[in-house]
Amino acid sequence: MSEFGLMGVDWEERVNFDRLRRERLQKAKDALEKSRADALFIFAMEDVRYVTGFRSHLGPVAILGLAAAVLPRGRDPLLFTLDMSHSKMRMPWIKPENIMERPFIRTEGGTKKWAEEVQARIGKLAEGKIGVDIWTYGLSQWLPKYFPKAQFMDGKEILAQAKMIKTQDEIECQKIATIITEAGFQAFLEHLKPGLKECELLAIAWQKFTELGSEWTQCANIVCSGPYTAPYRRFTSDRVIREGDLVIVDIGACFNGYWGDFTRTYVCGDIRPTKEQIELHQECYNTLFNACAEAVVGKTNGDIGKHLNDPKKNPNSDGLSGGHGAGLNPWEPPWVANLSPDAIMSLREGMLFSIEPYAGKPGIGGFRLENQVFVGKTEPDIITKLSFDERLLKDVHPFDKTTGRKRL
Repeated sequence: MSEFGLMGVDWEERVNFDRLRRERLQKAKDALEKSRADALFIFAMEDVRYVTGFRSHLGPVAILGLAAAVLPRGRDPLLFTLDMSHSKMRMPWIKPENIMERPFIRTEGGTKKWAEEVQARIGKLAEGKIGVDIWTYGLSQWLPKYFPKAQFMDGKEILAQAKMIKTQDEIECQKIATIITEAGFQAFLEHLKPGLKECELLAIAWQKFTELGSEWTQCANIVCSGPYTAPYRRFTSDRVIREGDLVIVDIGACFNGYWGDFTRTYVCGDIRPTKEQIELHQECYNTLFNACAEAVVGKTNGDIGKHLNDPKKNPNSDGLSGGHGAGLNPWEPPWVANLSPDAIMSLREGMLFSIEPYAGKPGIGGFRLENQVFVGKTEPDIITKLSFDERLLKDVHPFDKTTGRKRL
């Protein structure tokens, strides 16, 4: 677990960002070679970043035309960006001639111009197999028209193979994102009391994220309370939280593109929960750690998923228990929820999962809990260390290393 500072220093090894970029690019090149594709057209911003190290402003949706990358087989990537001057000045790991103007692929004319630039740079490779990671209706019409000899294929899957196993520096970035997220939770908890709005408490956590260098947040972020916990309403509102309300908090900071993401449920105020609430929270808690325990080499993502998707193991999930892989995209393969047979895969060391069961009943309350866990050789590496509300627990799981230690 990362226990040191967040910035780069000369007196000890922390995140080595040069190595991070080199190893990510090499993994993408290896995946491209293995796929037998001749080039990748990369439009998703997180995938452009994975291959080139380019960062722009982050948003909740794909932004076609802001930037793109082309990775030709056996060659270095090409970066097309609105921020061309900035990138040439501050990204010395990419040759200046490989940084070009933005790809205005929102229109047919812009796509035609971009296609001509790509063909001029990669030559015969533009006539081979080309993986594309975002395939809009417009692109489905224009790319075949302006790359008439190419055969198009799923580029998202090619990059997924590269991204699923994290490098040592990716793991370090992920753990730092977790530390920042924990700090946001602590700031939230210091202010959690009756009479505050959900959105006020989220603002406090978000402020702490930003103070510590978070680039963005894992989603719109969720603070929901009282009747909104069951049925579960997954966004933050202006509701005023009252004494005794359950409060679900699902937030995550971003460190250099890697996303913290975990969830806890608390009772607001100095008040005891009901017996029924304790039972539901314990069900959710047990499901969480039983699923996390499967994150070891020799198991499959299906072994994790069986705890989340089986009504006998998680009877009050309301269909909301789930999870996902994570990395530069906070939701990416391997998947663990609602798995079809073709999605089952063996777990490998360095895979990362966000595991998030739910248990709830209207009139009693709902509970969402979530940990991030790396697949380990002999036991899971649960990097989410934040403790749980002890008032809601009867038994502490052996893999929970913090709950129960606050009061001796």
